[in-house]
Amino acid sequence: MIDIHTHLIPNVDDGAKNFDIAFRAFEEAVDVGFTDIVLTSHYISNSVETDSNKLVLEKEKLQKEIKDKNINLKLYTGMEIYISDDLPKLIDEKKVLTLADSKYILIELPINNKIYFLDYIIGSLREKSLKIILAHPERYLVVKENPDIVEEFIEKGCLIQCNFGSILGYYGKEAKKTVKYLLKNDLVHFLASDCHSDNGIYLKIPKALKKIEKIVGNDKMYELTVENQKKILENKEIE
Repeated sequence: MIDIHTHLIPNVDDGAKNFDIAFRAFEEAVDVGFTDIVLTSHYISNSVETDSNKLVLEKEKLQKEIKDKNINLKLYTGMEIYISDDLPKLIDEKKVLTLADSKYILIELPINNKIYFLDYIIGSLREKSLKIILAHPERYLVVKENPDIVEEFIEKGCLIQCNFGSILGYYGKEAKKTVKYLLKNDLVHFLASDCHSDNGIYLKIPKALKKIEKIVGNDKMYELTVENQKKILENKEIE
């Protein structure tokens, strides 16, 4: 499997607090079947403005340590970018990172507030030949209140990434209900961990996979955990 949403670069956001935690999480990921991980630290304008150059250097440092520890895992850079009207400028200034240097960019929307700027951002990024992946929409209030809005997001050109933990109730009953609806209605393109630490979601992945496979079947499960993610790493088109 390939994970495209994690917070495992130490000491840059609300994720891993040190290298030991990060490496234990990497080991857990490998144990449950992950071969590649995209490190997507937060970028929030005027709040958590993570330095893109630092992330690249930290990724390289982690990859070297992983090799030295004989952990069979490939790391890539990325960011989970909170939506803002200055995103096109941030891209031009290379202050934010796409996933694995591809045309795919991971965007977070407001959890409990009205969604602003999305149509503008979709259009602006399309002009730059970039494609939006919306992070964990099942957690957003506007989606929990109206899951069918996700179909509108897709029609506008977005791809959808849901969290493994949602099916296990990590984010509450409504998020669990919503992710089931999205999976049943073929409104999901990727599953990811959103891992922040060791001793967490990676240990629960097998349980989550069983629940999700009952909903979507084996072939779709492969698409949501490997096939589409591989297209990101290869910078290929996802239908």
